[in-house]
Amino acid sequence: MIPEDVRTEILRRLKFSEEEHGVRILFAIESGSRAWGFASPNSDFDVRFIYMRDPHWYQAVDLEERRDVIEYPIVDDIDLNGWDVRKALRLYWKSNPAFVEWIQSPITYLEQSSFRAEALSVLPSVYTPEKGIYHYRSMAKTNYRGYLREPMVRLKKYFYVLRPLLAARWVAQTGEAAPIEFEKLLTLLSGEPAVLAEVHKLLELKRNTPELGLAPAVPVLNAFIEAELEGAPVDVPRKSRAPEVVGQLNELFHNALREHAGNNSLQGR
Repeated sequence: MIPEDVRTEILRRLKFSEEEHGVRILFAIESGSRAWGFASPNSDFDVRFIYMRDPHWYQAVDLEERRDVIEYPIVDDIDLNGWDVRKALRLYWKSNPAFVEWIQSPITYLEQSSFRAEALSVLPSVYTPEKGIYHYRSMAKTNYRGYLREPMVRLKKYFYVLRPLLAARWVAQTGEAAPIEFEKLLTLLSGEPAVLAEVHKLLELKRNTPELGLAPAVPVLNAFIEAELEGAPVDVPRKSRAPEVVGQLNELFHNALREHAGNNSLQGR
């Protein structure tokens, strides 16, 4: 799925980032179309990682003013960016969709901590379904209006509407975070064979064509999208935030700090 030479280069850059910024990367994953399962042959490699600094860095009056992201320009189709662990957990507390997807990514480049597994273990109690539905439906509506309401459209943009629409449907039906893989979301279309057939045609094209250009809009897909967007809002029971959620996230943070300190002590022997 990821060419070995590209994986090697990504690992080299991750190691360089650790040395350049004095951080330890807890995990690094693929977050874009390659993880979703509908990459083109020339799609970028969207590498995202969570890192942490030495514990004393977090014990500062000016902590909120300190930079908590590491960003690099895209070079050779590799897009490499990371978040500090505390930033990630604060966003996780708010059911941040990016972080929720990152911890579920099927493509892992680096994992040198128990942090990701622990974050996944508390997902059911942290995740807020109504926030997920709002995010995905808003994304689908914005992308549809921006890309697909003309007679001629860029075919690849269908995936940037269909994926969030199906993710919203998944959350509404299950009350749980949607999987990141598009193929899993397509199981929701088992009762709509005409729509599913058109999606599979586009998938085949996108996976084998460097760039899907302009083409006539696909009426079946446009009708499905419009019906889904115009449907009545799903009545998802509002999930009350359990008092222990912030305690669970604090424990994740403290575990990462302890693990980091333990690794440093072993290295110092």
